[in-house]
Amino acid sequence: MKNAKGFIANANIKIMFEIFSYGFMQRALLTGAVLAIFSGIISVFIVLRRVSFLGSGISHAAFGGVSIGFLLGVNPLITALIYSTVVAFGIEQISTKGRLAEDTAIGIFFSSSMALGIVLVGLSPSYNVDLFGYLFGSILAITNEDALIAVFVTIFLMGIIFAIMKELYFITFNEELAFVSGIKVRLIKSIFLLSMAIAIVVGIKLVGIILISALLVIPGATAHLLTKRFYRMVFISCLISLFSTISGIIISYRLNLAPGGTIVLMLSVTFFIAFFNKALNNA
Repeated sequence: MKNAKGFIANANIKIMFEIFSYGFMQRALLTGAVLAIFSGIISVFIVLRRVSFLGSGISHAAFGGVSIGFLLGVNPLITALIYSTVVAFGIEQISTKGRLAEDTAIGIFFSSSMALGIVLVGLSPSYNVDLFGYLFGSILAITNEDALIAVFVTIFLMGIIFAIMKELYFITFNEELAFVSGIKVRLIKSIFLLSMAIAIVVGIKLVGIILISALLVIPGATAHLLTKRFYRMVFISCLISLFSTISGIIISYRLNLAPGGTIVLMLSVTFFIAFFNKALNNA
């Protein structure tokens, strides 16, 4: 019996070493890990600020940007980044100056961007199966160039978020008091919006346009169930996001499953475990 267990353990170790020896897995795991940590940080603020629908709206709006890239024959991630940034600030402008509720502005951009994407994809001569990767993620097919861009951009964004962490925390819980205290509320909110838009576009390669909003909401929501202390919440959110991403990539490779869907399912499992655990403890 002991020999059988030892054989299984050695076989599993051998398989893990084999997985990590592949270049495409190294790129996927490194890129996924960095994106997961940043998503975990952003997720906490999205949950606490109750703007999860904003993340979903921007992510689906990115489809319009990707479609523009296909039509013009340029890198769809570049056009998606520009388009998503414009949409993010457009939502803010309409909701603050147009006297419309934020969810109404999001709904307008959400639907119009999706419609634009559908029309442009039909017109694009370069339309092919690559679109599937943008919709549902293709982390295992990420190139060296894409991996480097994703990693460096994400690390840069993390530095910015850490630099404004205290101000963003203050604004999240009491925007009026933060403004009175001299904090540049509009600038901080704009930086957060821009960081969210960039994180969404970079994360498209990981889980795709359809599922990226889950990566921006579920880690923070799960952490919120487990603790009310802010910095502990950020740590737990990053840990959950990192674990789900790494395990999702490995499981998807071993079982030949869609990486994006597997990652989100892992996130969902951790959320429901936390939810039912809290429900049982409070019963």
